[in-house]
Amino acid sequence: MSSERKKGWLIVLTGVVVGVALTLGASTAWNKTSTNESCMMCHVHPDAETAWKLSSHYNNGSGVMTECSACHLPPKGTFKHFTAKARMGAKDVWSYITKDKEKIDWESKKELEYATKLVFNESCVACHVNLFPQGISDDGVAAHLYYEQNEKKLGLQCISCHLDVGHYNPNYSHSKMVGVPISAAAQSVKYDSAAVVTSFANFTETVPATAASISMVAIPGGTFYMGSAKGDSYSADDEYPRHQVTVSPFFMSEVEITWDQYWAFYSETMSEGRTPPEKVYANNSREDVDAISGPTPPFGTPDQGWGMGERPAITMTWYAAQTFCQWLSLKTGRHYRLPTEAEWEYAARGGTETPYFFDGKPSKFTNGSLHNRIFGADTTGINRYVIYSNNSRSRTQEPSRVKANPFGLKNMMGNVAEYCSDWYDAEAYAQVGDGVVNPQGPASGTEHVVRGGNYQDDAADLRCAARAHTEHDAWLRTDPQNPKSIWWYSDIKGIGFRIVCDVPEGIQTNE
Repeated sequence: MSSERKKGWLIVLTGVVVGVALTLGASTAWNKTSTNESCMMCHVHPDAETAWKLSSHYNNGSGVMTECSACHLPPKGTFKHFTAKARMGAKDVWSYITKDKEKIDWESKKELEYATKLVFNESCVACHVNLFPQGISDDGVAAHLYYEQNEKKLGLQCISCHLDVGHYNPNYSHSKMVGVPISAAAQSVKYDSAAVVTSFANFTETVPATAASISMVAIPGGTFYMGSAKGDSYSADDEYPRHQVTVSPFFMSEVEITWDQYWAFYSETMSEGRTPPEKVYANNSREDVDAISGPTPPFGTPDQGWGMGERPAITMTWYAAQTFCQWLSLKTGRHYRLPTEAEWEYAARGGTETPYFFDGKPSKFTNGSLHNRIFGADTTGINRYVIYSNNSRSRTQEPSRVKANPFGLKNMMGNVAEYCSDWYDAEAYAQVGDGVVNPQGPASGTEHVVRGGNYQDDAADLRCAARAHTEHDAWLRTDPQNPKSIWWYSDIKGIGFRIVCDVPEGIQTNE
């Protein structure tokens, strides 16, 4: 064999050896970086490993342990597995090197909204090939049938119902709630009668035969400019045109309705079984407090494990909020209701005409601008008044966290978005002129107005003029019941309400 030919074979052989070595090395590195130990090197939060070992994916009767990569990567052998591993691995390493671990909001990483980005349906189904195993409950059968029929159409994810299977959470439950979780403080006293109101001044409503009391603030009537002018920073089309509105005096609850207050309503009106919606609507059309059909028990813990008491009640539907007002009216003899959109914005502004009722512009507070993404948004002013994405720790907070607006109302912006009585129409403002008095909104519609933004929102979405609306079907996306619940939403956390009381006859308001 010639020297040239030998040299050629040597080069080929060397290439093969190097190629095999590189392949074996890459394969070893690929497998090593998918081990649980490798995952824990970057995921340094102390609860990550502990919660995994307490979960049913680790601590179960079968003795089978589910690896981190089995849930947090698509199934092996797929192209998606390769791309997801490369993308998530690079992100994890970058975060490990560049981020201050003490400043990471670890609690937000436990929430469903974050988990849905890191868990793949394909991986769930690869292991759980039988969705109807022996011993599954009737509720489980209904839920899995709904999943099979709607997974693609609605984009359903297994983790929406099984959030705690990979990382144990003692506050998470997906079974039907049992009993009424009223706090000890809320059971300490029961009121004999409603409050006596003799003047147009702040008062504390007391709900007879319950321990619930509600601080009501007297809101003087007045005229203000509602909406935004074209060209206002971060304004939207449905806020135009800016127009003059007059509202009459009213009382408004100082804070959003709390869990203690809502559970008082629930405990008196709850329906253990599923009542057809048409029968509920018929019952609740009667002026009889004992006939009111209230909420059925929710699935899981509607407070999301964040705490109840003085925190705002959340996840109830607009109809449930309306029914609360009806119940409270019949209990107290006064007319309670949801605020109109005009009343809400008037109360939120508190006599101001600026984007917020405190100093500052959206461009200063938003996370959306390039400058603020690089250098950080200014939070010194807004933090005193608003619970929002930058300070909420991804959950609602108690009213004591913030200061009141000029009218004495707390959490008009942020914490939870609030229902209004109006139907939503993007063109509503264009249909009324200047000088309208006590507008009630459109005569009909499909969604209702929602105001104020919630704990997840950016500061730009919390302006006094910012409008939003319910998304009824989307907020019931993962509810497998047929018919779907008229009382509880399954896919929105940051929604609640505050109430308005009409001024009783004979009360002088000096307006």
